[in-house]
Amino acid sequence: MLRLTAALSLAGVVSASFENNLAYLSPSRRHASLAVPLAHVQKRQSGSLYTAAEVNFTHGIASGDPYANSVILWTRLSPTADNVASDIVPEGVVPIYGDEGAPPSSRAACVEYRIGTDEALTNVVNSGRAYTSSEVDWTVKFEATNLQPFTTYFYRFNVCDSSKSSVVGRTKTIPTKDQTVPRNIKLAVYSCSNYPEGYFNAYAAVNAKDSADYILHLGDYIYEYKAGLTDLRKPLPDRETYSLYDYRKRTASYRLDPDLALSHQKFPWIPVWDDHEVADNSYKDGSKNSDGEEFRLRKQAAVRSYFEWMPLRQVTMDDSLRIWRDFSIGNLFDLIMLDTRQYNRDVTVLGPLGGIIGGNKNEVEEQADWVNRTIMGFNQEAWFYTKLQESSDRQARWRLVGNQVIFSRVTIGVFNDEPFNLDQWDGYIANRDRVYKTLVDNKINNTVMLSGDSHAAWVSDMVWKAEEGYDENTGAGAVGVELAGSAVSSSSPLTGIVPRLITDPISKLLIKNNPTLQWQDLYYRGYFEMDIGYDAIEAQFFGIPNLKKRSTEEIKIAKFLIRDGENKLARNPTVGGGVAYAGALKNGKVETAP
Repeated sequence: MLRLTAALSLAGVVSASFENNLAYLSPSRRHASLAVPLAHVQKRQSGSLYTAAEVNFTHGIASGDPYANSVILWTRLSPTADNVASDIVPEGVVPIYGDEGAPPSSRAACVEYRIGTDEALTNVVNSGRAYTSSEVDWTVKFEATNLQPFTTYFYRFNVCDSSKSSVVGRTKTIPTKDQTVPRNIKLAVYSCSNYPEGYFNAYAAVNAKDSADYILHLGDYIYEYKAGLTDLRKPLPDRETYSLYDYRKRTASYRLDPDLALSHQKFPWIPVWDDHEVADNSYKDGSKNSDGEEFRLRKQAAVRSYFEWMPLRQVTMDDSLRIWRDFSIGNLFDLIMLDTRQYNRDVTVLGPLGGIIGGNKNEVEEQADWVNRTIMGFNQEAWFYTKLQESSDRQARWRLVGNQVIFSRVTIGVFNDEPFNLDQWDGYIANRDRVYKTLVDNKINNTVMLSGDSHAAWVSDMVWKAEEGYDENTGAGAVGVELAGSAVSSSSPLTGIVPRLITDPISKLLIKNNPTLQWQDLYYRGYFEMDIGYDAIEAQFFGIPNLKKRSTEEIKIAKFLIRDGENKLARNPTVGGGVAYAGALKNGKVETAP
């Protein structure tokens, strides 16, 4: 068994080695309730390490949050496949485990990584080593540095001083901020991946095509509730998640899915959370089924687990919940990733059917247009508007905004023009107006809002002030475009598998009653890809025909073009070339998929 030679040496070496593992920042050392105090970790250590024979890479590998010269690398090296049921508070180690979960350990595991330009890793350009322990559920996060911009790399983890290794992963840096990008950049955009409701074939399709440079996930990466009796798959634990162990175990269950695991292995991810990473319809003070101290502790556990398990950076924080961040992809586009759910959102609709039954729908309706109401908190708002202006000032060609909920105004419009869903930006009208005012007053062009959450697909021109001066046929008067994708596997908002005989007429009704909405589909689960160039962005939407078995099969259901400087969906002569293969298309037809 490997042993460090002396207690004094142990303190110095372990401190440096633990420091190299970014998982101990989960998510910030500035906040003792969320960080792991390394003094407590060192105090717990016995001075011995697990041998290579005693540990395994239990949940694959991942990379994410790429910069021009660095990228985050993730793995889990553990003596157990189970997750750790323990927590650390400022006063010290407090076990909270019972009959399940792995107990804390006084021993550590040592991990090293190598990253190079070839898959065989004969040309290693950066390497490092660190310890991991039960305090962070045996997760490991490195920042691989000294990399070249817009370059593909391969990486692998090893148990220190042994031949025991992980699989080889592939990742990619982004271009430097002022670099002219030599080719179009391709993104795959996902949201709402519900393990019980079907296989992750949307991930599998992109894996098979190898069609993306980077993966964006707009939230609901996991779901917190207990699987139903009729659900296809049963994630662990077999209950709704509340504790740190629960959230670790649920995320671990998802990461054992082979298609998700391969996506993380093949592509760098840029993720952000929505509500289900914590609880359904969560906001700053509660959720649909928890509030007060219970919600505070639940949220604390969920946030810590997310930062431990996801390959994202620890943002320089002024507070404990900041996940909003941005990436400059050469002078081609700036990607601004918002948190419109967990950070500082004012109260949203709670209870079944949007708060109609035993909920607070009337309260939210009354507050929806209050000037002091915010979906993201005023600190994040100020940052967002500054980033939009800075991006325009530096003349980046495009501004892509990763956001959770539908931005555009949507009404069913049958009996009145009430909003379709007050949990979306329609419940935060003044905040949305402030976004539009920033774009219009500062003449900020080429803004594309990317949205998820709704489990349906929506493509709209972005228009301020209730469509005043907007021509839905030509797009004149628009100030941007919204692309909102369906879910990886979560059910349609009509619930369950509803036939197209029902969903397509509802899509037609929505298109008819919403001037800015140009295409809509309620039927298919799926995702969309973006091909981003200086002259235009092409967005291709894909539907997954079968979630009941693993498959790479997909259907092209719609395609859209956004031209540089037009601030609207291109008409050729109508939106989407006049043809879609699901849902309803304004001024176009829906045909059988080829």
